[in-house]
Amino acid sequence: MRPVLTAAESRDLDRAAQERGIRVEDLMARAGRSVATAALELCGGAYGRRVVAVCGKGNNGGDAIIAARVLSAAGMTATAILIGEPPGAAGLEAAGVRVRAASDLERELARADVVVDGIFGSGFRGGVEGPQAEAIEAINGSGALVVAVDVPSGVEGDTGAVRGPAVRADVTVTFGALKVGTVLFPGAARAGRVVVADIGFPGDLVRSDLLLTEAADVRAMLPRRGPEDHKHRSGDVLVVAGSRGMTGAPALVAQGAYRAGAGLVHVAVPGGILASVRPALAEAVWLPLPEGPEGALAASAWDELAERAGRCDAIAVGPGLTTMGETPELVRRLVSEAPAPLVVDADAINAFEGRPAELAERPGEAVLTPHEGEFSRLFGMPVSELAEERVGLVRKAAAEVRGVVALKGPRTLVALPDGRVRVNPTGTSALATGGTGDVLTGIVTAFLARGLAPEDAATAATFVHGLAGEIAGRRSGEGTLASDVAAAIPEAVAQVLGASS
Repeated sequence: MRPVLTAAESRDLDRAAQERGIRVEDLMARAGRSVATAALELCGGAYGRRVVAVCGKGNNGGDAIIAARVLSAAGMTATAILIGEPPGAAGLEAAGVRVRAASDLERELARADVVVDGIFGSGFRGGVEGPQAEAIEAINGSGALVVAVDVPSGVEGDTGAVRGPAVRADVTVTFGALKVGTVLFPGAARAGRVVVADIGFPGDLVRSDLLLTEAADVRAMLPRRGPEDHKHRSGDVLVVAGSRGMTGAPALVAQGAYRAGAGLVHVAVPGGILASVRPALAEAVWLPLPEGPEGALAASAWDELAERAGRCDAIAVGPGLTTMGETPELVRRLVSEAPAPLVVDADAINAFEGRPAELAERPGEAVLTPHEGEFSRLFGMPVSELAEERVGLVRKAAAEVRGVVALKGPRTLVALPDGRVRVNPTGTSALATGGTGDVLTGIVTAFLARGLAPEDAATAATFVHGLAGEIAGRRSGEGTLASDVAAAIPEAVAQVLGASS
């Protein structure tokens, strides 16, 4: 897994490298050359090309100035626009780089083939105003190719938030390790292709508890059937889902589990909907349970449910259950007494609204899979607060419930109770349709039933689910259904197993 650094961790890395005897001037020189190399590759060479380096007052501005020098020496016509007083600006004219004021930016951009964005760095927070905002708008409107230094200007380096104008880069060159602002949305959408340049930081100093999952990580996690395995050795899954108004959820969870390799899937539903849901999946073992007048599970379903739960390797609870009648009471009892690993999703999370500490009292291991609304209800906070600090809040949540929390969304975050957070890089907007979260619940549960630890089950499942969404999306576009995603799971798994990195 690749470390993803905050601004503070980046500063600590700089300081630790200098304590090892690595000069900051050498780091900046290598950074500038790396940016210049990316610009040359983006333009297809230097001959006849023009570069405009837009340089702010910090080290990013200094890196952009070095890039302009290198590109000038390579044969490009280079211009530096200075916004503030970046380090290294003296002697630019002597190095063949024209220096112009910010008022000349639009005229220079009109002739540029490539722009180097060095206005702000990874420590930026807030919204951009004044000359810097005008410069960013001009860069975005120029039509030139853009190489951003470390993080696109206007993107918060610690959160990926965009609170005003922000550069839209074709390539972002970052140094030593990925930065949060280039990994989390919406900043990731502004970064283009991200290149991590080795500028001489010792590898043992590049550390973070925020990590980007890669295909090789997931390939090492994925369970594989042996030649003598049978259905019970491939994992028995119990799905507790559905209600009178939500009849599709049970089948989608079960499809996700089967497609992820579960050997046998038992589906417990209110008895009144059995006739309508059973045809959706011939392979499932169906368990009709007592229901209340609302068409949701009744508390009296416990005895039958407990008996079946005791024979399964992992349990998924929540999709489509609703929070009507006695269902929340039944859910809380299942979570507090079932010894098997649990995936707690949807209305099972809602059953603990405002009482997350109770989730920590369960006897077995658990993975929670909330979307932002469910997370906010569980922990009693507005969704806007969660959007401000997703990483910190999901880390705190995992510690509080003493389990793994997979906060769904663009760049799903998998938080471990020990403080580590894994960022899932796969997925597409094709997943923005009803039922895809149910499919993910099934995949996580299947991987738990097949023996993966909760953190690895959640990590591998979110990666495979996102990849399946990409595959289904290429086939069906915005008409992708959750069942299309489930059908693409085996291909996604095969793609991971066949990946070389």
